[in-house]
Amino acid sequence: MTTARAVWITNPRTIELRSEVLRELAPNEVRLRAIASAISHGTEMLVYRGRVPRGTEFDLPTLRGSFDFPIKYGYASVGRVERVGASVTELLPGDLAFALHPHQNVYVLPESLVRRLPPELPAEHGLFFANMETALNAMLDEPIRLGECVVVFGQGIVGLLIGLLARRNGAARVVVVDRFERRRRLALAVGANAALEPGGDLGERLRELTAGRGADLVFEASGSPPALQAAIDAIAPSGTVVVCSWYGTTPVSLELGGHFHRGRVRVRGSQVGQLDPALAPRWDRARRSDAVLDLLTDLPLGGLISHRIPFEQAADAYRLVDDRAEETVQVVLTYPLS
Repeated sequence: MTTARAVWITNPRTIELRSEVLRELAPNEVRLRAIASAISHGTEMLVYRGRVPRGTEFDLPTLRGSFDFPIKYGYASVGRVERVGASVTELLPGDLAFALHPHQNVYVLPESLVRRLPPELPAEHGLFFANMETALNAMLDEPIRLGECVVVFGQGIVGLLIGLLARRNGAARVVVVDRFERRRRLALAVGANAALEPGGDLGERLRELTAGRGADLVFEASGSPPALQAAIDAIAPSGTVVVCSWYGTTPVSLELGGHFHRGRVRVRGSQVGQLDPALAPRWDRARRSDAVLDLLTDLPLGGLISHRIPFEQAADAYRLVDDRAEETVQVVLTYPLS
């Protein structure tokens, strides 16, 4: 009998470590022991703060509980495979693997929900698998033409990765907008051409950086509703704003005046759960996953982790992200080896 410990959010802003007995392996299942897991500063913090709209259904089979609390939530865990069922074919004990699983020290999953990582990949880099999928999906939803100017609102992990991919995809200029100085400095260090604060004369500064045209493409990844208005205001005529954020229960108010209508501005949503149907003849989830593994190996990810906090201190980690977001980029929970 194996006992596991997991993070549960029992009420808004309340963390509890709970024990549970793991089931025996089915033939198609594997058991992993966690090395590290990443706290999502976007969706997961909406859950932690109790800001998920009522009636929202789970989109992952590994989640437990309810958005009305208590809930076991999280989707970025890297661990070592400890045991495999009799019919498992793609994984072996000792393999490094990624799973869309909540924060838990040891867990059992069907093989189909586990992704083997390259053995040479630093384990912590594997934590970016889910966010890299989100960023890549945004690129697939709205491709960048060579020489275009791209603006990214929000420099959390998804926004940082979008900026990295935008440069890789041929953007002539990448401008990022974030309220936190630490994130702006990091964005510049990994390749952004300019990093601006929101508010004030942001619109004027963006026009100066785009020769008066406005941005060809804007990605809104901040999770802040006012940023969506700023993104629409920053776009060039016939440009597109891609909304990567989920605002939860926070109302979103927009002024869709002459610039929006006469400029034929397009606003579209991007969500990692689905690929653009137009790509179906060529792209599926397996191909996207393969591309993510290549990007995890190629891109400079080590500097994106700002804090490593022991799993037993998970409540402190959540409070850090909630109360002192200006100090954080990616907060990671680390696990003992046994």
